[in-house]
Amino acid sequence: MMLIPSWQARLADEFNKDYMLALQQFLASEQEHGKVVYPAEIERFTALNKTPFEQVRVVILGQDPYHGEGQAHGLSFSVKPNVKVPPSLVNIYKELEMDLRIPPAQHGFLQQWAEQGVLLLNSVLTVEASKAGSHQNKGWEIFTDKIIELINSEHQGVVFMLWGAYAQKKGRHIDRDIHCVLESVHPSPLSAYRGFLGCQHFSKANNYLASLGKKPVNWELKPIVSALGSDESIQIGLPF
Repeated sequence: MMLIPSWQARLADEFNKDYMLALQQFLASEQEHGKVVYPAEIERFTALNKTPFEQVRVVILGQDPYHGEGQAHGLSFSVKPNVKVPPSLVNIYKELEMDLRIPPAQHGFLQQWAEQGVLLLNSVLTVEASKAGSHQNKGWEIFTDKIIELINSEHQGVVFMLWGAYAQKKGRHIDRDIHCVLESVHPSPLSAYRGFLGCQHFSKANNYLASLGKKPVNWELKPIVSALGSDESIQIGLPF
């Protein structure tokens, strides 16, 4: 799978390491045994290919891709157009409305954020259909740790949103002196009421970026329509 040049230059060596070769062998075996894996192979690196390394301003860490049919497409918390908005993303939209008075989007396709420098990165980049967490500890975590390490060491002034204990543990080595780390409980319905709702991470992120002279993120998502829709709407194409 090809990566765009800015990521390829930094991650090419990872694909020759033992852990990645073992991961590739595992995924090939899963396919040979007829197992359905999400997202599709062409979409596994969408987070990287939609957000070039030099443009990263915000990182939102997720855990696993969605394991339901037609949901995952390579961006954390995001689902494909015309797919029901998942509960955690519903709560993210609620917080956006509370924080910035942005009405909830009628879709869950977050590519517009990715194109503004918001890296929507899952810790694990694949999952077996209907089996949450099934591809954990197969090597993806090492790969995504490398991505975080690169951002931490080569960038300054990036906002990391770490929601839940899993994301916070993964981001424990981020240098708080040169980056902004925002932590909260996970937006899942099981925990959102214990501190995610009201965390104001979106306004805090934009205020931090503005304090460094960087352009704030426009968190408001435009409607999704087909290619025959209005010029003001986002048109759907290939993942990258």
